[in-house]
Amino acid sequence: LYHMNGLSTAHAALAQHDSVVLLPRFTPASYIDAITRYRCTTISAVPPMMAMMLREHELLRRSDLSSVSEIRMGSAPVSAALHDSLRGVFPHARIDNVFGTTESGPITFGPHPQGLAPPFRSVGCAHPQVQLRLVDGDNVAANEGVLHIKCPALMNGYHKLPEATRKVITSDGYYITGDVFSRDAQGFYFFLGRIDDMFVCGGENIYPSEVEKMLERHPAIQQACVVPVADEIKGQKPSAFVVLKPGTAVGAQEIKDYALANAPPYQHPRWVWFLNEFPLAGTNKIDRKALMRLAEERTARDRR
Repeated sequence: LYHMNGLSTAHAALAQHDSVVLLPRFTPASYIDAITRYRCTTISAVPPMMAMMLREHELLRRSDLSSVSEIRMGSAPVSAALHDSLRGVFPHARIDNVFGTTESGPITFGPHPQGLAPPFRSVGCAHPQVQLRLVDGDNVAANEGVLHIKCPALMNGYHKLPEATRKVITSDGYYITGDVFSRDAQGFYFFLGRIDDMFVCGGENIYPSEVEKMLERHPAIQQACVVPVADEIKGQKPSAFVVLKPGTAVGAQEIKDYALANAPPYQHPRWVWFLNEFPLAGTNKIDRKALMRLAEERTARDRR
């Protein structure tokens, strides 16, 4: 509850006289059981948690989830494959991809001022009381770059950490989120990934989430996680860890060929490894550092 998502959800529930179901820890089975037992109407999670839940086919089949009318996800991009799978399990629920930060509050985006319907994967347009800009190097008016936020809910600073505060608050009062977004001609924003996840392959910027969304369109892939592997010539090359959908089979070369056919050549993973599930960090997001270490171990072993 110390993150903004937990705090704002608790506040909203109190204001609306709702009940809140809290789990001591996340497991797919306990999550599904809580929805069924307490007839939850709104559920919230990061996308990897939803992907893990969707693998519980037998439990989902015998569970009544018809009470769910809204699904809220944030902290990571939502792929088309995940969205479609959730739609199959929750056919009547509204699926929202939301964004907020603990440093700048839960409200960043809102509806289009002229009522335009948001495109798929958009988190919305700038809220009227929030100032946003995308920064790409010296360009503070870019259409793709790191999101900066100025708003009434902006923190005063990190408690007793003035140096850390100076690193994320600009001289003109914007918070540097470290999240990379793009903005279309209608003013809709799209979350691309974290700037610290981005890596360079032969001079080309690679945002792992973009490659992962492409891979997850493959009919056999449930989840994908792309991490860099050091290379003497290219600097870094992409590798992919993959969790397959139950009952499917596909080889590493087929996945590489799929990537070459559906994305720029520099994005295709040079290595593909299969896992039964991904390791999760304390926030239930995919533990990319653990997968980077595993990729380094496997490529080092292959070079021997």
